[in-house]
Order: sequence, then structure tokens, then C-alpha cells
Amino acid sequence: MKVLLTGHDGYIGAVMTRVLQDAGHTVSGLDSGFFNEAALGGDLEPIETIPVDLRDIVASDLVGIDAIAHLAALSNDPLGDINPDLTFDINYEASVNLAKAALEAGVKRFVYSSSCSMYGASDDVLDESAEFNPLTPYAESKIRAETDIRKLATETFSPTYMRNATAYGASPRFRADIVLNNLTCWAFTTGEVKILSDGMAWRPIVHIEDISRAFLAVLEAPRETVHNEAFNIGFTDENYLVRDIAEIVKEVVADCNVTYGSERTIDPRSYRVDFTKFETAFPDFKGKKWTARDGVEELYETFKLANLTLEDFQGRKYVRLNQLKHLMDTGELKPNLRWVQ
Repeated sequence: MKVLLTGHDGYIGAVMTRVLQDAGHTVSGLDSGFFNEAALGGDLEPIETIPVDLRDIVASDLVGIDAIAHLAALSNDPLGDINPDLTFDINYEASVNLAKAALEAGVKRFVYSSSCSMYGASDDVLDESAEFNPLTPYAESKIRAETDIRKLATETFSPTYMRNATAYGASPRFRADIVLNNLTCWAFTTGEVKILSDGMAWRPIVHIEDISRAFLAVLEAPRETVHNEAFNIGFTDENYLVRDIAEIVKEVVADCNVTYGSERTIDPRSYRVDFTKFETAFPDFKGKKWTARDGVEELYETFKLANLTLEDFQGRKYVRLNQLKHLMDTGELKPNLRWVQ
């Protein structure tokens, strides 16, 4: 299968490229290249790419593609807060435009990277039928994209919506600005697992390799299993309180302690997610099923090999917001996040 992977040079995409290739698929990519300095533990083998901005894709760019795995997005809440209009431009309008171009070009599968953050806050354990409660422009953009892409489904064009839990894990394009990765970085570089909130928010988390293998499973599944369906991606027993993740980090990383900020804010983004639908649809899923402890142990070993420093962790290489601000401050990126030619 010829698969176009958007965001192939990003945090999840760097791992998903390998997973798809190892399964025998031909992978081409499309990526902005904003974060290609975030190398941790080796760089990537080059692949064929479509050299256009996601926002400029047309049907002729997609001729010959069998399936699209669409990861590319402004990928977390602080980035969305830079400029909500840009978040909707890239995460929503460009995603819908890509799906329309794919439909016109005869692409059969469109696997969209959505997010459990759409659920926002709830005391219940939420499945795919739960009401949305978006608390950020990022979450709202994912809801809008799902809603409009759903209308494009036909007998020959099958979109699927992957509502990923919060990602974690080592990647050649590492991110330090997501919860398990962030807490492990604090522990390794300072000896303190720093929590700025009260740590009582719930988070469903999932390793990026399990996300990647879930995308592979959907790409290869019978059409009737995945056509216009939404799946929460993760494992039901991998819902954690933030403070419980911190305690796991403390147990794994040598000589560290959990500390809380002087002003313990309450994080409103608290939700638990039920992943039964995916587990039922794919009983033979070949993911490793990483646990939080597995992820912390993996990161701890990776950081030791890379000799991760506090400067690295808090700088621009591994923090998305810092990197985009740097590229704009140096005149390499325009305010609309297009490269200066």
C-alpha cells in the first residue's frame, strides 16, 4: 500500500514511518520541517516527500496514493493559544481540504489523528459516544475537522478518526512538553519531579509506538470495520492521575523527589477514557501495550545515553512553543507559520 504520512518528521510521525515501512508499506511524507532539529537518539532515514505546505495541497499532489495517515497539526494546547485562528486554519481547514483533495484523487483510506482532549473535563469514564467539552482551540479544531470530514465519506472513500490519548515515549523527534515526558525530563535534569498543579487531574496516556501500530491496524482493516468510525486510542487501564505518573517517575529515576509548586492550581482538563471499542474491533492488535512505567524506563535510558541537560529540556529543541517562537524571532517563519522564501 502507498501511504502518505503527513507530519512524518514530527514526534509521532518519526516512529510511525518505521512501523508502516516495517509492515511492508511504501511511505511518502509531507511535513513543515519546524522541528527537524529535535533529534534525540539518532536521525531519520529520508523518504520521498511532497514539497508543499499542508494548506496548499491539491488533488494532483495525491494521485497514486492508496491511503493517508494524517498527523500534521499544531499539536498541543499552548501552540493553539499563540493564535487560535492559525490553529483552525491548519488543524481544521487544511485537514478538511486534504480530505477533499484525497476524495477527488481517488484515495481510499483517510486515517485522521484526532484527540481525546475533545472530551475536555468529566467525572465519568468516556467512550466514543460521550459529549464533547473542548477547553482549548486545539480541542475545538479537532471536533470541527472530524465533523466536516465525516460528511465526505462515500462508498469508495473511508475516513477513520483516531482519538489518541496523551502521547509519551522516546522518538527521534522528541517532545518534552507532554505530561509523562515532561515529568521524566524534570526528574532526570534536576532531581525533582515538578508538578505545578495539584496533580489531581486524570489523563489517559498511550505510547507513540502503540499509536503507530493502531494506525497500521486501521489502514489494513476491512473497510466495514473502520468506515467513518471514531476510535479512542489507548488502553482503559492506562488512565492515571498526574500525581500517580509523578510517583512512577520517582520510583524509576534515581535520586529524585516529587515537588509541587507554591501555588497548586487546579487543572480543568481532567478526564478518563474507555478504549473498549478499539480493543473489541481489533482483538488481535499487535501493539506492545506499553505502560507508564515502561515509558519512564525507556526515557530514563534514552536520556542517559543522550546526556540530556536542563538547557536542552527547557530550550527550543524539544518544546514546540519555544521552537516556533525562535523561528519567528529569527525571521525564518512568517507570523502565519509559512517559511520565508
